[in-house]
Amino acid sequence: QVQLVESGGGLVQPGGSLRLSCAASEASGRIVAVNVLGWYRQPPGKERDLVATISSGGSTNYADSVKRRFTISRDNTKNTVYLQMNSLKPEDTAVYYCNLDVVSVLRGRVNRDAYWGQGIQVTVSS
Repeated sequence: QVQLVESGGGLVQPGGSLRLSCAASEASGRIVAVNVLGWYRQPPGKERDLVATISSGGSTNYADSVKRRFTISRDNTKNTVYLQMNSLKPEDTAVYYCNLDVVSVLRGRVNRDAYWGQGIQVTVSS
């Protein structure tokens, strides 16, 4: 069973920084490929929106609201994707989710599916 574990959230003052991580693991098999579908966020009472994506070749795209402040990156050796968030604003307050398309092998069978992280709270407040 593939699991995504997010870490790095918390409370930060406006202008501060946080780095989110999303690590994919397969307890009984092995992961052979990870495609990053994106980092999303869901502010209180609002819909979940796409924040950033990164392709297998390293091309990145960002929502206008986070351009030049957020940076998405990946470490393929660790099956991990990161979101570096700088110059944080109160409007960045949300639950952040990673969404990965994972190819894994378990007992000789290839599986592919999209998974969501558990969600992690980011609160920007003085």
